[in-house]
Amino acid sequence: MTTGIKTVGIAGSGTMGAGIAIVAARAGFKTIIYDTHEDALDRARTQTAGFFAKSVERKKLTPARVDKIMGDLTGTTRINDMAGCDIVIEAVFENLKVKHEVLGELNKICPPHTLFASNTSTLSITEIAAGSGRDDRVLGMHFCLPAQLMKLVEMSPGIRTADESFQQAWDFCKAMGQTPVRTKDNPGFILNYFLVPFNNDAIRLVETGVAEPADIDRAIKVGLGYPMGPLELLDLVGLDTQLLLCDALYGVTHDPRAACPPLVKRMIAAGHLGRKTGRGFFNYSGNAMFGG
Repeated sequence: MTTGIKTVGIAGSGTMGAGIAIVAARAGFKTIIYDTHEDALDRARTQTAGFFAKSVERKKLTPARVDKIMGDLTGTTRINDMAGCDIVIEAVFENLKVKHEVLGELNKICPPHTLFASNTSTLSITEIAAGSGRDDRVLGMHFCLPAQLMKLVEMSPGIRTADESFQQAWDFCKAMGQTPVRTKDNPGFILNYFLVPFNNDAIRLVETGVAEPADIDRAIKVGLGYPMGPLELLDLVGLDTQLLLCDALYGVTHDPRAACPPLVKRMIAAGHLGRKTGRGFFNYSGNAMFGG
């Protein structure tokens, strides 16, 4: 499949950004991860190496193939290094001002043909595009977490997204081996419209003492056939990210179920963010990225 895209940029090296980078590099694209913090890039490198070590262990990839992928994957704290990218996928905080700042800087250095895609879960693509300087070449590409294992990508055009821009991004998504679905530019798109309130309900069961986290997750997995329980998923996403998702979705829908439960804020204050800090609803050890 010819997409015209050869070099992929990822803005943000958190759990989601690192996962998207794995997807792009694994598909054969030269991939550059940008983050303002070197320690965040170091953590992403360590987690990525751990993920691929598991892939080799499970015989999903050969050591030679992993060496090639890692050779195509680089990190930088210099935004100017993103100037040669054909598409940049931003995976920064769920904050409109932050996204505008990142895209505005990228707009100054990237050539006119470069597509900007946002991995936002809840914010309006049209509003994000308004601060990009090229709103005809901006669209939503919401990957499911963990991106390196989940195939689904919710793709959403903004009001001014050009048809050819959306099609190019759609073809690129398929070239990465992902499964795109088209959604309107609505809060939460498809998944988070259901998932954020659902996960909050699970948190409230813990908060009110209805059941322990392990029992809640076991009930959901066995009873509903989910591969991962909601509290395990929240630990993977990060409780700080859940707070941002809640605030963003509640801010536009005013759905009481989207409002962040107080327990989340207490856990954040205690540093219990989930896998990335070693403790959330469950305790963790090791620094490898989920799956492999």
